[in-house]
Amino acid sequence: MTARTLMIQGTSSDAGKSTVVAALCRLLTRCGVCVVPFKPQNMALNSAVTSDGGEIGRAQAVQAQACGLEPHTDMNPVLLKPNSDIGAQVIIHGHPVANFDASAYHGYKRVAMNAVLESYRRLQNHYQAIIVEGAGSPAEINLREGDIANMGFAEEVDCPVLLVADIDRGGVFAQIVGTLELLSESERNRIKGFIINRFRGDVALLEPGLRWLEEKSGKPVLGVLPYLHDLHLEAEDGLGDQLQWQGRHAETLRVAVPLLPRISNHTDFDALRHHPQVELRFIAPGESLPACDLIILPGSKSVRADLDFLHAQQWDNALMKHLRYGGKVLGICGGFQMLGQILHDPHGIESAAGSSPGLGLLDMTTTLHPQKQLHRISGTLSLADARVDGYEIHAGISDGPALQRPFAHLGDRNDGAISEDGAIIGTYLHGLFDHPQACEALLRWAGLQTAHSFDIRALREASIERLADSVEEHLDLARIAKLLQLS
Repeated sequence: MTARTLMIQGTSSDAGKSTVVAALCRLLTRCGVCVVPFKPQNMALNSAVTSDGGEIGRAQAVQAQACGLEPHTDMNPVLLKPNSDIGAQVIIHGHPVANFDASAYHGYKRVAMNAVLESYRRLQNHYQAIIVEGAGSPAEINLREGDIANMGFAEEVDCPVLLVADIDRGGVFAQIVGTLELLSESERNRIKGFIINRFRGDVALLEPGLRWLEEKSGKPVLGVLPYLHDLHLEAEDGLGDQLQWQGRHAETLRVAVPLLPRISNHTDFDALRHHPQVELRFIAPGESLPACDLIILPGSKSVRADLDFLHAQQWDNALMKHLRYGGKVLGICGGFQMLGQILHDPHGIESAAGSSPGLGLLDMTTTLHPQKQLHRISGTLSLADARVDGYEIHAGISDGPALQRPFAHLGDRNDGAISEDGAIIGTYLHGLFDHPQACEALLRWAGLQTAHSFDIRALREASIERLADSVEEHLDLARIAKLLQLS
């Protein structure tokens, strides 16, 4: 079996590449095509643990779900996780290989491309179709040399490309024409059509512009996709607009999450963001932590640096006041490590080698090790014998008396800690709100007397179906099938 390949590129970041790929994956799966998603290089702090024990971007995990597949590292062979404004941890085939600044990574791209092609060829041998997602824009002049994420990959494997543009941002025709102008002739020829995304209004009013674009470029517009309100899919990186309370109702739990500079896996909070009894708000830098029922310290890619930031914002003082007034605190992964007495990074894994004092709320210490812990887990919570499923992605190993009161039982081992007074919980488990039983138990612990069952996974699945239905209605699927040489 040799898979046919189609690549979806965008005029910018967040143009809609991820959602178009997910929709096409679901539509092809409905038609009985053995299809797989692929993103050569991703840059994101939201990642998922795969069936083969590595990590990939969460967008590819969603796309795998759209195909009815378990996530695998070959779906995203190169993942960059920024740990500063100029550097990132480079993850190849699911496992970290080095921390590079931008110039050092540029010299590493040939090695990264070899990893990309290894994964791509393996997928070619097992699937009928590969739907590839680009990254950012193919017209970034400074990134063209040695490109592995967009046209560099498309040229290497000789695949057709569709270009997605977001009309909701405005200037959609300039986006498309400008992108074409900045490509080489062979790259322009590779683009077989355009997809206009997130359109609001009467498409008839857009028709003159679409005709002009087709005449100007000599390429077809394959469809205009409508703006879908309340589409609940895991984000690759963006946090959305959850920065204000939405208006308190009776029996509502207020949850505040400090927005740390290197916050990671904020998809942990999707179940809370959409839960009808919860108001969740991300607290932006410069804001004070508000009165609320629960404060959650999120995961972090640079725990010591984010802990310094937390102190600089005086959020630590507000957190202590919150506890004195009877509030609850939950730390997840890096946030859990912050709750301890001290954090050691002797190998300089996340930043310069050294140690930092923690918040001192749990009697434990954490040491970062080069070998990252990557596990998909299931077990029960100590709180109410409730089922929990999730995953671990962390370099730290924690130890101390606090762990004698574990948060969860995971078969042959335990996870996390609960303070003696029950007001503070720390855990390494990401996705802990996704299972309805665990979500209910945690909301009751946080103060919600009657917590309703809520299944975020069912909501995500319904969103994939709704997205696929919309793309099926508004996109020229016959042309796409022809590009993939499918009947």
